[in-house]
Amino acid sequence: MRAAVLGSGSWGTTFAAVLADAGCTVTVWGRDAATVREIATESRNSRYLPGVELPAGVTASDDARAALRGADVVAVAVPSQRARDVLVPLADAIGPQTVVVSLMKGVELGTDRRMSEVVAESLGLPAARVAVLSGPNLAREIALRQPTATVVASASDATARIVARACASSYFRPYTNRDVVGVELCGAVKNVIALAVGISQGRGMGYNTMATVITRGLVEITRLGLALGADADTFPGLAGMGDLMATCASPDSRNHTLGVHIGRGMTLDDAIVATGGTAEGVKSSRSVLELATSLGVEMPITSAVVQVLHEDLPVDRLAGLLLARPHKAEGV
Repeated sequence: MRAAVLGSGSWGTTFAAVLADAGCTVTVWGRDAATVREIATESRNSRYLPGVELPAGVTASDDARAALRGADVVAVAVPSQRARDVLVPLADAIGPQTVVVSLMKGVELGTDRRMSEVVAESLGLPAARVAVLSGPNLAREIALRQPTATVVASASDATARIVARACASSYFRPYTNRDVVGVELCGAVKNVIALAVGISQGRGMGYNTMATVITRGLVEITRLGLALGADADTFPGLAGMGDLMATCASPDSRNHTLGVHIGRGMTLDDAIVATGGTAEGVKSSRSVLELATSLGVEMPITSAVVQVLHEDLPVDRLAGLLLARPHKAEGV
């Protein structure tokens, strides 16, 4: 099977390695000429995955159309808020039988579109040829071939199976699912919850606070997902609690790391530089809150993160804001 990956960051490069280890021939496309050259000639991406050697089946190109030519599977791993700009010019380069899988985690600002919707609209594809992939998938651990599982969701069982077959290996176990809405929302909102956990830990708070934010964060994700018609069984699974735990607890999570920097007093701009990569939750926090507000769904943790990052709420007031919620039964 031939595969293409759009995006040469840590997750795109890692997923390219996963595809190659599963038997695919893979071409990575990226904008940065030095990164593309290093992947193609040295089987490395030292900027995003220092010390990791990529499989022989991975090459790279700075020509997106050349990378897409003949691909059976295309994985999209560009920053979520830039996806439409990247994909629209490539709509006529996607083969008539090609399936596209979104690795992106976010909700588009201004439209409230999920990433699978952005992919389908931008490339002119039916939903049946689009899949999403999400789970406890921290890039560096997977690049080191540490075992993990993931969820591939699509409106088409056949498309989900194609993507699952393309990436299944001895250390990467995909499960299929038809709940595209639930899987995507879990991937988008968990980044926002990880920012809240990181901020609290940057302020010196401990495991009780972390467990509280993670647990109530899952309530927020579930509440929004159910309002959009998602399957309740998705949220305690790999794409829900599994991914939430990994992203909130790991120092390899950029969203968690950026939150820690904010909690320690950095400005948002300085925290982004110190984190050294895209933390999708920064921008997605606003679009997630916009979506929730439009549906009348309460998301107090998400709202607090937006206020800290974008509305100058002092970080010292974050905990008080969360704990000042009205008293009610736990399950609501």
